[in-house]
Amino acid sequence: MADTVEMQDIRGLDIDKFVKGFGKTNYVFKGLVNVSSTSADHIRWYQRTAGDRTATAPSVVANVSPLSIFPTLEESWTRNTSYVKKYAAEGFISMEDMKSSDIDVVTSTLGMLTRAVIKQVDSDIYNVLTENQSPTNIGTGAATGNGWDDTTNGNPILDIMAAKQAIAEEDYDAENGIIAMDPKNHKDLLNYIITIKGSSIPAFSSEKVRNGVVMNILGMGVVVSNNVVADSVYVGKPDVSCTWRSHTDTTSAAIEEKGIGTKFRVWELGIGTLTDPKASYLITDTNA
Repeated sequence: MADTVEMQDIRGLDIDKFVKGFGKTNYVFKGLVNVSSTSADHIRWYQRTAGDRTATAPSVVANVSPLSIFPTLEESWTRNTSYVKKYAAEGFISMEDMKSSDIDVVTSTLGMLTRAVIKQVDSDIYNVLTENQSPTNIGTGAATGNGWDDTTNGNPILDIMAAKQAIAEEDYDAENGIIAMDPKNHKDLLNYIITIKGSSIPAFSSEKVRNGVVMNILGMGVVVSNNVVADSVYVGKPDVSCTWRSHTDTTSAAIEEKGIGTKFRVWELGIGTLTDPKASYLITDTNA
């Protein structure tokens, strides 16, 4: 059957299925945060004040006397409004290339377009988790010494434990959370563990296929991504801290221009919201 405008089947390749499958296996941070759907172009959401609430009147919850007024607990939230973002890319394949290269050129183009979209989505989610590396609500602290590549005074393990402590002190459970870093900090972390401290190589994680975790240390999964901004490391519970409001999931279309070629488009709409900031922590100055 001949291909027509906006068909998803080009010579037996289900384009939309390919793009969705490709995207699903290449997302890192979108696969770690909470995801919910929305049909609106803007989102009204609430950012929680961390910590357990304390009684305001009377002042204690325990030992309430018979017939007395119940203690009152008050939750604290900050209302925010965010607007859905559109992520999109397109590429064109000539009629001649389509005929001579068949599926290979199509899958290569679709992979390139999809990767461009999901990389930007993941980058934006990371920026939400870290407040664009300028924390005001999430926890933060500078790395020990001159950073993780400081082989004399640096101490990545102490930095990670300090992050876990800060999260726990805000009444969030940091266990089974995520430590996200770029390839350089991953190298520095392994160098500290293996070379400097003489410990064994951490075991490869079977979670990698599912969510990008490459190994586990200190009760947390280590994620390595180029979307992690250099000179910083994220520690926390992304699925608690952030919600990705999905308006339109990763989608594609093939638009044929008769006698010329086919245009391929990939797009996604959504926005990240930082609902529980204290479940996240940013270690800064990790590079000397």
